[in-house]
Formats: sequence, C-alpha cells, structure tokens
Amino acid sequence: MTEADLAVIGGTGFYAFLDDPVEHPVDTPYGAPSAPVAVGTVSGRRVAFLPRHGKHHDFPPHAINYRANAWALRSLGVRQVLAPCAVGGLRDTVAPGDLVVPDQLVDRTHRRVGSFVERGAVHLPFADPYCPGVRHALASAGVKAGGTMVVVEGPRFSTRAESAHYAAQGWDLINMTGAPEAALARELGQCYAALALVTDMDAGADSGGGVGQAEVFALFRANLERLTGLLGEAIKALPDPAGCSCATWADGIELTYDVP
Repeated sequence: MTEADLAVIGGTGFYAFLDDPVEHPVDTPYGAPSAPVAVGTVSGRRVAFLPRHGKHHDFPPHAINYRANAWALRSLGVRQVLAPCAVGGLRDTVAPGDLVVPDQLVDRTHRRVGSFVERGAVHLPFADPYCPGVRHALASAGVKAGGTMVVVEGPRFSTRAESAHYAAQGWDLINMTGAPEAALARELGQCYAALALVTDMDAGADSGGGVGQAEVFALFRANLERLTGLLGEAIKALPDPAGCSCATWADGIELTYDVP
C-alpha cells in the first residue's frame, strides 16, 4: 500500500516539514532508518519526511544508515525524493545564503556502504546523478541551477589545502551527506535531486578563519522558512515520474537485491 509517493529528506537543522504528520516505524533488511518516517500532506500531495541525521541530530554524516533510509522510503511507496542539505561554497559561483540545485556529484567518501548490490553483475548508470524532472521542478521555484557538489567523508571540515584542491577541479559545492544517498535512490528506481543551501565559504575559498559548526547551523536556521516555502512550490511543479529513466534503467536487468 502506498503511503506517500514523494519524500523530503531533511538535512542539518531541518527536522520537521509536515503540519499533520503520522509516524510510520519501518523495519528494513539493513537495520533501522534514522527515524520513523512521518507522512502528511503538502500542496495536495501525500509526502513522507525523514530527517537523515535523526530527530535530534543523532547520527553524524559518516554514521547515517543510508541504505535503511532509502529502503524505508521506497517501502512506503516513494518514487520522488527532494533532498535539502547544507553545503559549503568552494568558488565565487556561489555565496552564503544561495540555494542551488546541483547537476553533478563527486563522491570522495570512503567508509560508507554505497550500494544495495552485494553479489552478481548489476552496474548502475550514473553519468547524470540527479533526476532532470525533479531538478527542473526545484529550479522553477527560483533557485540557481547547475554546479558540481563534492561529498566528503566528514565529520570534520576540510583543510585549506583540501578545499583549494576541490575548487581547483572546478567544483562549486562541498557536502557530507549527498553520497551514497543519491546512488542508493537510483538503485531503488527513485527520482532524486538535491537542494543545497550554501551556509559558508569553505576553508580554501576564503582567507578568514575557516568554517565552523556554529555558523553553519545558524545560517541554516535563518533560512528554514524560505527553504520550506520553496519546497512547497517545487512539490506543486513535480512531473509525473512514470517512464523516467531513473526508474527504467533496470528494465531487462536481473537485480540481485530486493526492491520493496
């Protein structure tokens, strides 16, 4: 039974989204998700909400059970995922306070389980990591479109040398949670896109004191109402996911893992 066909995965400082939530505890083959999934109504659609760090920021980026989170949402019927997140800026293409819908992803994590595939030959096509339909809906709500987000292991912030290196590659944003979240959603046939709030300029992008946790959390809190309003507008603009390549990539492939 479908409880919701759309989900919002909340990031740092984004722990609530629905006005009328009903919680659904979900057991998964991969353990417990970060929190029970709340389901309510937004812009006339049934929407699931899951705080990726837990209700009280219980899980740091490298300790999130990304597979359980993705599987829990899919088991409730979710086919489209909006993923707001806090990011640092790496180049002058962005500035603190900007909202950006990236179109490319670089994974620099190294301790996370990044796939549901544990046996056999199943190779995910991932040249374009974000769903074009969901990206367009987010961009139509009035945010910057395009840019590359590099995802690092965390929980520490970058050294100046690391930050300068990432910027030199032409990457625009830096984050700690976007991988393997995006790939896992695609493996389950979900349309997924990130909505990045720039909370700071990363260490190598500024000659100041570097980035700290307090400023990141403060800027995110200051933009919560704006972020929530934008997500509501994007939900109204989401296309029908039927036939999207995010879901059809596995047609004709024998998957070696279960899709709920």
